[in-house]
Amino acid sequence: MNNSTSALAEPVTDDTLTRPFAGTSPYDAYVHASVLNSLQQPLTEAPDEMGFLVTTQVMELWFTLIVHEWRTARVAFVKDDLPAAMDALVRSRRALTSLNASWAPIAALTPAQFNGFRAAFGQASGFQSAMYRHMEFLLGDKSAGMLRAHRGDPAVHEALGETYRETSLYDEALGFLERQGLPVPHDVRERDVTAPYACDPGVVEVWRQIYAGPQHHPHLALGELLTDIAELVTRWRFEHVLVVRRAMGSKPGSAGSAGLAWLEKRAARPVFPELWEVRGGV
Repeated sequence: MNNSTSALAEPVTDDTLTRPFAGTSPYDAYVHASVLNSLQQPLTEAPDEMGFLVTTQVMELWFTLIVHEWRTARVAFVKDDLPAAMDALVRSRRALTSLNASWAPIAALTPAQFNGFRAAFGQASGFQSAMYRHMEFLLGDKSAGMLRAHRGDPAVHEALGETYRETSLYDEALGFLERQGLPVPHDVRERDVTAPYACDPGVVEVWRQIYAGPQHHPHLALGELLTDIAELVTRWRFEHVLVVRRAMGSKPGSAGSAGLAWLEKRAARPVFPELWEVRGGV
């Protein structure tokens, strides 16, 4: 046996690792793992419900991180700090990749497995997630109706209302490009930011100029990074469609929505539409 293998087999002797904590461990005080691990409260004996709860809760945490990074990028664009904005967007891209991977524990639920606990969550539905709504509002997909649905919780409604009334991440990216001398249309910059963002030919032209220019320009790198984010968001939406289609088919949704049909319609909504439109004209 060599020395490295022998060292691995030796018991831990450092007293600092085994000394009793005076109360909560520093790890738990920082991470709050005991709180997180107490939040899974299945309502049935169905063996798949725990996986459904953990998956949903993990996604909520990823939503929180993504919203944080997009807000950080948005502020950086306002300050014309492209490196800081790009760093935050890169971090959000990693988080989105992990978010998409979070579907795995429940992606193959059969109808019988899903029905084993579906009735337990009553009127609860994923579209009620306030943090996911923050994500969509930051993408420019604003909806007064989706905001109104949260009026019963004043704190949540107020926080979501702020995101609803603010410029989106994409609005501020376009504002940055305008200040760099690119011809972003005035009506796009002065639009009602509480309305859903719609594709604009003038913005397509802005991106066309960027994509027709030097291939290593920072503005093109920004366009590709935003496209990565748009693609990952779209993939998450379509993965959601597939999970629902596999588990419950075309049944109505748990909170009165059209279920699969509603999700398919939402999934088809473009993210940063001009970045997809420009690809046919470069």
